[in-house]
Amino acid sequence: MSNAVAAKPTADHTSGSSFTQISGSRKVKDKFATGIVYLAMILALTPLIWVLANVIIKGLPAILSPEWWAYDMVGQPNSQPGGGIAHAIIGTLIQVIVTSVLSIPIGVFTAVYLVEYSRGGWLGRVTTFMVDILTGVPSIVAALFIYALWVTTLGFNRSGFAVSLALVLLMVPVIVRNTEEMLRIVPMDLREASYALGVPKWKTIVKIVLPTALSGIVTGIMLAVARVMGESAPVLILVGSSPSINWNPFEGNQNSLPLFMLQMFRAGSQSVVLDRVWGAALTLVLLVALLTIGARLIAKRYSVKVS
Repeated sequence: MSNAVAAKPTADHTSGSSFTQISGSRKVKDKFATGIVYLAMILALTPLIWVLANVIIKGLPAILSPEWWAYDMVGQPNSQPGGGIAHAIIGTLIQVIVTSVLSIPIGVFTAVYLVEYSRGGWLGRVTTFMVDILTGVPSIVAALFIYALWVTTLGFNRSGFAVSLALVLLMVPVIVRNTEEMLRIVPMDLREASYALGVPKWKTIVKIVLPTALSGIVTGIMLAVARVMGESAPVLILVGSSPSINWNPFEGNQNSLPLFMLQMFRAGSQSVVLDRVWGAALTLVLLVALLTIGARLIAKRYSVKVS
């Protein structure tokens, strides 16, 4: 018996050594995997930081001028310094506002149907399939479709509203997908508690589900807005450039920031022209950033906190 007792510490020591080796091996693998993740993150951020740095450095001199924000390009030669970009900023905002007014209700209501009502039915499957198709549609295809339908078939003129119709085709699937994911992560317990209190399903969705997912929904909407604000194919096909401000999206040419950049890029390689190109790019980045930050603050203010 004494021999058995004496042998026991040796077995425990061997087991502890083996456990230490396994634990050390896991720590090495964990550190290696962590290093790979950080390396991938650095590789992903490097091009973004490089692009932002170039846009800021080259575009900052243009946007610091008060004329840049206050004037348009009426009577201003492209090769001469002066003029502003107010007409392109206003055109971009009008087109994006019209696109958002049309896209946000369609996208959110479609996502609500897919998550809360479809229950795997044929209509839900068809809707999901169509959304998947629209997600991969290039902007040039959407622009050509609207041109064939709106301009050629129905006989309407090229305008900012036609651009908005093309952007709707690009914006709706992004909103549907993001909203759908945000609605699915809302705890089912919240819905069941509301049903147990006798609250109708539609009121549960309006008062509980949507406010709970509001922050994520707004983030998805702003991602869609950021995408459509920089699209150049629809403005090239569906509207002409104009050096003056046009507040009416249904009539006449209406400039925008992507169209202005393309127009200036074609004007030549003079330093004045290139400065306007970089300034317009930085202006577009700032508009997207301001809209995103403002929307996130509003969503954070009015969203429901779930503990």
